[in-house]
Amino acid sequence: MMQSDTFISHLVELRQRLVRALVAVLLVLFAILPWAPELYDFMAHPLMRALPEGTKMIATGVIAPFLVPLKVAGVVAFVVALPYVLYQAWAFVAPGLYAHEKKLVLPLVIASTVLFLLGIAFCYFFVFGVVFEFVYTIAPKSISVAPDIENYMSFALSMFIAFGVTFEVPVVVIVLVRSGVVTVEKLKEIRPYIIVGAFVVGAIFTPPDVVSQFMLAIPLWVLYEIGVFIAGFQPARPKIDSDPAAS
Repeated sequence: MMQSDTFISHLVELRQRLVRALVAVLLVLFAILPWAPELYDFMAHPLMRALPEGTKMIATGVIAPFLVPLKVAGVVAFVVALPYVLYQAWAFVAPGLYAHEKKLVLPLVIASTVLFLLGIAFCYFFVFGVVFEFVYTIAPKSISVAPDIENYMSFALSMFIAFGVTFEVPVVVIVLVRSGVVTVEKLKEIRPYIIVGAFVVGAIFTPPDVVSQFMLAIPLWVLYEIGVFIAGFQPARPKIDSDPAAS
């Protein structure tokens, strides 16, 4: 009976924290909603800069001019509220963690957030400019370019996710070494396979052009090496106590 009550209390707490996270995202969304068109224009700026002067994007859907900026605002709201969302996740799982796990998890959560945002920034400020300039420079002069706003949004968000996740590689490597799943020596040994895998990932998750593939694969490889380097300074896996320690 006591275990059942404990399980129900955990479900109630989980529901409360999910609601708080959702409310935080919605509050941010309502606050930035009046600037939804400007947010889309900002996201489309690297593409528009590469297109011939005077070119505009098109909307093929009936309500796409309203719905697409709204979706972009929703994504921005989630990113802005992400620290609070992660705090709710941390507060939910923290009581069940060991003392050494608490010391490790919180810095990793912060590092993961920062690295994910850095990946998005790298994609937006550097990759998009190079890729769009390359694509539209070699495009035939006989065609008229008119990108669709919804297609561009899907492309941009998929690229943001790909580069955001790629920048998480150092965290993944450190966690694997710190938890004893793999050793630094083993990571160095499989380096050739990682390099090949990086280019395979670049070919899968980027448009079918060599430039964007290299611009994902090379950072992935470099970040792996950074993770291996930092993991070399990690202490041996601590002995787990019999009971979770209090914070």
